Amino acid sequence: MATVTIDRVSGIPEGAELEQKFQYPGIPTTCDGAEAVVWVETRISQGSGAFPITSSTTMGGGFNAAMMNGYPNLWGDELVFVEPESEHSAATFCEGFAVAGGRVTNFTSGQGLVLMKEVLYTISGKRLGMVFNIGSRALTSQGLNVHAGHDDVMSVADCGWGMLFARNAQEAGDLCLISRRAAEASQTPFFNVQDGFLTTHTVETVRLPELEFMKEFVGKPEDKLINLMDPANPMMSGVVQNQDSYMKGKIAQRWYYDQCEPAIRDAFEEFYRKTGRRYDFVDGYRCDDAEYILVGIGSYMETAQATVDYLRDKKGIAAGCLNIYCFRPFPSQAIVDALKNCKAFTVIERMDDPLSTTGNHLTREVKAAFCDAFTGQNGVEKIDRVPRIYSGSAGLGSRDVRPGDIISIVENMQKDGQDYFCVGIHHPLALVMSDDPDLRPRGGYSMRGHSVGGFGSVTTNKVIATIGGQVFGKDVQAYPKYGSEKKGLPTTYYLTIADSHIFTHSELEHVDLAVLNDTNALFSGNPLTGLVEGGAIFMQSPFTSAAEVWQRIPEHHKQTIRKKKIHVYFIDMVKIARAVASEADLEMRMQGIVLLGGFLKLTPYARESGMSDDEVYAGVEKALQKYFGKRGDRVVQDNLNCVKQGYSEMQEIPQELIQA
Repeated sequence: MATVTIDRVSGIPEGAELEQKFQYPGIPTTCDGAEAVVWVETRISQGSGAFPITSSTTMGGGFNAAMMNGYPNLWGDELVFVEPESEHSAATFCEGFAVAGGRVTNFTSGQGLVLMKEVLYTISGKRLGMVFNIGSRALTSQGLNVHAGHDDVMSVADCGWGMLFARNAQEAGDLCLISRRAAEASQTPFFNVQDGFLTTHTVETVRLPELEFMKEFVGKPEDKLINLMDPANPMMSGVVQNQDSYMKGKIAQRWYYDQCEPAIRDAFEEFYRKTGRRYDFVDGYRCDDAEYILVGIGSYMETAQATVDYLRDKKGIAAGCLNIYCFRPFPSQAIVDALKNCKAFTVIERMDDPLSTTGNHLTREVKAAFCDAFTGQNGVEKIDRVPRIYSGSAGLGSRDVRPGDIISIVENMQKDGQDYFCVGIHHPLALVMSDDPDLRPRGGYSMRGHSVGGFGSVTTNKVIATIGGQVFGKDVQAYPKYGSEKKGLPTTYYLTIADSHIFTHSELEHVDLAVLNDTNALFSGNPLTGLVEGGAIFMQSPFTSAAEVWQRIPEHHKQTIRKKKIHVYFIDMVKIARAVASEADLEMRMQGIVLLGGFLKLTPYARESGMSDDEVYAGVEKALQKYFGKRGDRVVQDNLNCVKQGYSEMQEIPQELIQA
């Protein structure tokens, strides 16, 4: 029998044996979490009601685009998309669509999710098995933040919805499909949750579910759903229930929730049997003999897995981590089984509920599970001891969570430190980082770019990732540090290309290439931080002479360049974009795409692929078509010309000039 290697982090089967063993191994591509969800929902759903709110807007926009372009779902149904006046109204539209027997979805985040809370109760109470896709984000409190946090989803955890959490783009698409099957089997609505921006907007290597598999896995809507408005089968729904009947109806709903656990398990098992990608209620990594375990939800749990390997292999610490895929129904027994034998464990969460003295939402649930286990109640097997339990807040508002932060959390357990802490900021409660290792995959190549909003750099980063994944067959991860970059403010973007899955979800401190679309970064900060010895700089310059470019680099950066033997390349991106752009509004945006030509020349991937220049540029053109095709073929060709000029016109400052 052929063997199949499953990537320990992503759960994605690897190797040529994949197609031999599993019927539906997936369609290899590169995309972000939002695109993976749109791929699924536009094929299996019939309609969507959604109001645009960051960071879920690209999901709703993708569904709307499919409808506007006339794409039907897998059964030939014409898609319906409605954008009402608010998220509350969007949820109400979904309720009505489902009551009439339709398969419907929604995309929302943050305040939008909270605004629709009133409707969420009625959707679950009417047993409408739909799926809402969430780009989870922090709720506005002392300040507005549109980035990752779990405040929003935890604020609706009491509404009677199932809740599955993805760590990456692959899981966001897969769990969307799994949620749908479980929701309709149990007549319970589900949230499919991914971290806002950190997953919704991070481009990664993904295997999308095949059309035939999706069709088979969830089935035709008419065969699975009930039209509650069918006059031939009249029934009452949503009526007034007073003292004599309301409680009876409420408690009677428990029967449906009892179906959730077996429905999810069935979906997990069937999904693995067909695709080779395995999911479970919880996923323990090196927990069997672990003394110290980190528990959490979402993208930073992949960072935790990479750090566990480092702690064990380099520091001899018996560490492990436990990712929670399913928050509702809460898998008490599975969590207790995974944690009961360790010395201590720590629960980290993307939120802070300071008036709860027992911890944030996940911490409280875990502690309650161990209370039940210690007393042998509520169906949890009795245990004789409870490990030491710590908790902390991490990654609020997309604050970086680094391997060094994970290490500090484990060290806190080792020394029996703070019961509650935070990481990633300077505060009396914050743990101090003692070590922050480079945990990129071996042989990986990383880039950090410093640009200004409007230069097109963020899109260029996505295009490079697409080429790295789809043309050169590498694993990729590309993400920007989103902020106010659309208003012309500084923005930073990151890219890693490797031969294996990229574990860490954090800003890159160790890079092989620093890109300076905005050379002001040389004077207002230190863009060379973390640049490896022998690395490279690719910078914008209006000067054609290497001596003139070198003369204008600040002396302290020159010292770093000499010490680390860094190669410095330059080109006038502005001039190229201005000369090539056929539309005036594209002049500024096309500056960034010149970088792609430099990237192809500086990195070994084109050479190692064995492809001719024509084959490489054909792949580049296909990637450009994905991002610019809606503007017409002329715009695609303009961008391709920028790439070619970036490749041919880039210059290097000679080492003899640098060392002089």
